Amino acid sequence: MINKIAPSVDAALGDVADGATVMIGGFGTAGIPLELIDGLMRQGAKDLTIINNNAGNGDHGMAALLKAGRVRKIVCSFPRQSDSYVFDALYRSGKIELELVPQGNLAERIRAAGAGIGAFFSPTGYGTPLALNTDGTPREIRDIDGRHYVLEYPLYGDLALVKAERGDRWGNLTYRMAARNFGPVMATACKWTVATVHEVMELGELDPEHVVTPGIFVNRIVRIPRVATQSGGIPAAA
Repeated sequence: MINKIAPSVDAALGDVADGATVMIGGFGTAGIPLELIDGLMRQGAKDLTIINNNAGNGDHGMAALLKAGRVRKIVCSFPRQSDSYVFDALYRSGKIELELVPQGNLAERIRAAGAGIGAFFSPTGYGTPLALNTDGTPREIRDIDGRHYVLEYPLYGDLALVKAERGDRWGNLTYRMAARNFGPVMATACKWTVATVHEVMELGELDPEHVVTPGIFVNRIVRIPRVATQSGGIPAAA
């Protein structure tokens, strides 16, 4: 019998290796799997490469992971915000490596990994330092119908951490509004996916037409109690 429900976050994350590449869902503060990030902190893996939309907020969640010295490199689109002081300090002191990727390219590089696409050309970044490799060498440029494009490669991960809304024991997932963001493509691009859900449904209760991430891409799900709500019953954090 297939049952991907883990008894706890710690049980779901027990075997993350040092040096792993971890994709973490979230857009700003929406859809961040905070409980899984906290679990990764407890688990102890270090020398991590993190792929995320930004570089953490304040001193909690991913910022806490960075502050603990567990991250060697971050691949993201928005490393600097008003409260990204943890990343700022680490980067300025040379304690963390950054690969800056335009947001559309970030999403497409992750999607390409899940779709089995070897590489693709994008116009974004042409004529800027973003058209260079991390070692400073130029990437391949191609003229297609009079427009210049830069060669981009897929982003693969060892582990995806995803925040979903509902799931079943087969691992099928649905999401809540903007909390969906990077989660679905990250699940397809990684060897192992762990997702939190607020509700565990019986098989057949999720409408197949509403399933966003099929269970074939999910290895473990953990039920997390819903946080306190704002007026109108809307969760305080998406």
